[in-house]
Amino acid sequence: MEFEDEAFLLSARSHGENGAIAELLTLSHGRYAAFIAGGGSRRIRPLLQPGTRVRARFRARTSEQLGSATLEPAGSDPSDLFDDPLALAGLASAATVAAGVLPEREPQPGAFAAFEALGGALRHDDIWPAVYVRFEAGILQALGFGLDLSRCAATGAVDDLVWVSPRTGRAVSRAAGAPYRDRLLRLPPFLLSAQGGLSPGDIGDGLALTGHFLDRCLFSALNRPLPAARVWLVDKLTEAGRL
Repeated sequence: MEFEDEAFLLSARSHGENGAIAELLTLSHGRYAAFIAGGGSRRIRPLLQPGTRVRARFRARTSEQLGSATLEPAGSDPSDLFDDPLALAGLASAATVAAGVLPEREPQPGAFAAFEALGGALRHDDIWPAVYVRFEAGILQALGFGLDLSRCAATGAVDDLVWVSPRTGRAVSRAAGAPYRDRLLRLPPFLLSAQGGLSPGDIGDGLALTGHFLDRCLFSALNRPLPAARVWLVDKLTEAGRL
């Protein structure tokens, strides 16, 4: 078995004297793990940073084997974010979430596109937290748990949608949800429209919304908590006054 694909590095760990096991999010083949010979070398080590975009060539004797891969740089890498700890925390959280819930070896072009969009946005301090929330919503969508924000679940209204049901993931209008507001999740306007502006509290509401469904629908089903990197991101955004 042999193929080439575009990929983003999600994680890597040392293996043997000078090798590494890398997890990659590929464009056409989904999440893939492979052995990287020389993973500890000066040439290969920089490619094993989460978020690095590579061209990967995979090889295995059979489709059931772990297999190996060779990597070549193919564009963006996170080196220009090293002076921005908050953006790096966002990248680490995204990579950990993707590695934690995406099934192995199943094509996930939507998840790849969401990760690609976030990678580009991380260089723009004013917008990337909102794009991060959209990334998590995209992961939910790719795995069949997308939020339905098109109309009110109770009345069918398409205007004044301000909450989301924590049980169904469907939007609820202000009027219909008022009696149950303490049980509903807040819906930030930027998730309804690309032109929706950001108001204080919107990023926190967005992270609470996507975090609830990531936990309820994906991580809990795998008997895992939300990743520590994701919790750390929320803590760092809180400390920076970005929520």
